[in-house]
Amino acid sequence: VEETLRAAEAPLFWVGACTVASLALWLLYRLVSGFRIWVLGNGSLLSPKLGKWAVVTGATDGIGKSYAEEVRAAPGVALAWQISRSQEKLADVAATLKELYSVETKTIAVDFGRSDIYSKIEEGLAGLEIGVLVNNVGVSYSYPEYYLHIPDLENFITNMIHVNVTSVCQMTRLVLPRMADRSRGVILNISSASGMYPVPLLTVYSATKAFVDFFSRGLQEEYRRQGIIIQSVLPFFVATKMTRIRKPTLDKPTPERYVAAELSTVGLQSQTNGYFPHAVMGWVTTKLVPSSIVIFLGARMNRLQRTGYLQRRRLR
Repeated sequence: VEETLRAAEAPLFWVGACTVASLALWLLYRLVSGFRIWVLGNGSLLSPKLGKWAVVTGATDGIGKSYAEEVRAAPGVALAWQISRSQEKLADVAATLKELYSVETKTIAVDFGRSDIYSKIEEGLAGLEIGVLVNNVGVSYSYPEYYLHIPDLENFITNMIHVNVTSVCQMTRLVLPRMADRSRGVILNISSASGMYPVPLLTVYSATKAFVDFFSRGLQEEYRRQGIIIQSVLPFFVATKMTRIRKPTLDKPTPERYVAAELSTVGLQSQTNGYFPHAVMGWVTTKLVPSSIVIFLGARMNRLQRTGYLQRRRLR
């Protein structure tokens, strides 16, 4: 009887041992990968070897402006800026950077809410050796709202799709061919943590950001063998005008702090939250907590924000 029990226990022992060993190896791999990404980083990946010019959309404020400033830190990299309804504002910011950092700049004033702008952009970028493209321009809701209650819904839909979706596809169309010809280049598509799961009362915005994430990851698989890096960037809250967060915290960093952290992940992650506290938040909300609970809590938070906004507007 004892021999029979031992014979029956032997397979269970080896199953348990293999399971423990597999978990230990997985944990070790995750720790090493995390150390490589969040501590060591990618070194000086951004350099003139990728191309002389970097193109940043939505570069006059917030995350876009910080990307422009970080990219200019690479010696020998010039900077082409476009996107603003005000050429004057673009010129002022470009002149400031040129004075502070001695970089060559170009500006293109366009409204990404329009669909007839890309021939102008193509003409402006003609002949430039572009090594980095940051598709950052984006627009969100002025306040959380139910779909059918969004003011001027038809134009709202058109504008958001043009700015958040069409711009990413069209700018990539203009820049990617020359990168592919040279077998080098980096495209950073700024999505949002809102694109990781549906966000009620910000539904259209969330859906457009999910498109950016899927588009980026699919394109990365298409072109990675040609030496192109295409990264989907999904930040949580960052202290910018768009989020209306004025006081930075550990989980709501300044644009400068966020972008500096995010750039160290380029080439190491095809999809990234870009900043270690955000990566923890992303892991918790996608791996540990059921999506139904995340959606419910997001809806609850946005309903409260909607109520507060409407009450303040009535008081005014």
